[in-house]
Amino acid sequence: MLEVRSTGSLRSNGKTLTGHAAIFNSEADLGGFVEVIRNGAFRKSLEGGSNIRALYHHQGDALLGTTRSGTLKLKEDAHGLAFELALPDTTHGRDLAVLVDRGDVAGCSFGFRVADGGDRWEQRGAQLVRELLNVELQEITLTHDPAYTDTTVALRSMPSFWENLDARRMWLETCE
Repeated sequence: MLEVRSTGSLRSNGKTLTGHAAIFNSEADLGGFVEVIRNGAFRKSLEGGSNIRALYHHQGDALLGTTRSGTLKLKEDAHGLAFELALPDTTHGRDLAVLVDRGDVAGCSFGFRVADGGDRWEQRGAQLVRELLNVELQEITLTHDPAYTDTTVALRSMPSFWENLDARRMWLETCE
């Protein structure tokens, strides 16, 4: 089952979006449980060469870029899952640049599947906690409604920063 998490804070320069689609060690209250993404949770997906997509609001027909084409760059850093997205000259790309610049879209989300043994559940007092340790990343999404409020997105025009079991596993949205 595909799960989705959202976070907020984007940067844009009209041509490129940068930010973090997920933040490590930040707790998100998802209703029936708290979830925490641990360092390295995306490592195997990033090293495995999967074609990960960038979408607008989880809409498959609103494709913004892919890792295979090089228009989406992803890496884990000390803070979380960092990304750089070269916006396409399409209606979705141009509209998204305007929405990010105005602050209407300021968050991110990600869609994933949990690998076998990729999560750990623990009861901490009255709180159920899920730690994400190893997930199969499918997509990142730019959204106005992130679940992980620590995520960020920004529009940039400068050179790339890359250069210089049950209800608990339901569909969720979170973005930094």
